[in-house]
Amino acid sequence: MRAYLELARAGFGRYSTYRMASVAGALTNTIFGVVKASIVLAAIASAGGAIAGYDAQQGATYSWLCQALVATVGLFGWRELADRIRTGDVAVDLARPLDLQLSGLAADLGRGAYMLLPRGLPPLIVGFVFFPVGLPHEVQPYLLAAVSIPLAVAVSYACRFMVNLVAFWLLDVRGALTLYVVASNVLSGLIVPVAWFPGWMGAIAAATPFPSMLQAPVDVLSGRVRGWDAVGTVAIQAAWLAGTLLLGRVVLARATRKLVVQGG
Repeated sequence: MRAYLELARAGFGRYSTYRMASVAGALTNTIFGVVKASIVLAAIASAGGAIAGYDAQQGATYSWLCQALVATVGLFGWRELADRIRTGDVAVDLARPLDLQLSGLAADLGRGAYMLLPRGLPPLIVGFVFFPVGLPHEVQPYLLAAVSIPLAVAVSYACRFMVNLVAFWLLDVRGALTLYVVASNVLSGLIVPVAWFPGWMGAIAAATPFPSMLQAPVDVLSGRVRGWDAVGTVAIQAAWLAGTLLLGRVVLARATRKLVVQGG
């Protein structure tokens, strides 16, 4: 356990080194937040003041919480493991006394912990100043969010881990990674809330772990789901985490047993 805690600390320290990148990322998130919130508010206004239960304040809150959490959750892809598989360096990782999947998860949780403030707080402040953002006044949403956000990061990592494992079978994983990024961005609720999806698309989203990566923590933190509904949302996230981690272990076991690492 101590080794995994050190890996989480290393993940935090690794990304905290690139401070100017954090500033640039926060600025980018803020600019896109202004664009996104403006579009969402315009859509709500043109629909008569509400869409699928989202009024202007809920729409603005959703938009800015998405921008605050998107870097923390890590929705825009990651291919470090795929590159190590392609070069053969993953053989060194597999020879280490630590579990490949869990060590990567620990490091990614450290990354997410760092991203939460420098990449998430500035956009949220801008949203509060210039848009009708509103957060709950009760304690429960924040307590549940303290569980929901790490679960979202972990589910995102577990899915990215599996996509990277495709490199055991494919020489070039750019196509698979691109498809994953598109699917995760749409079905997680990053583009528009999942509640705005037509019925058939909402059913597809519900059958995937993607809403647990962003829509779930946004709903919990904004207070859109409360009480036992919020607890149920967090429980669904935990179930998806268990399922994706288990599936990742099955895929990893099959890959390392049946295939030769590219490069040696």
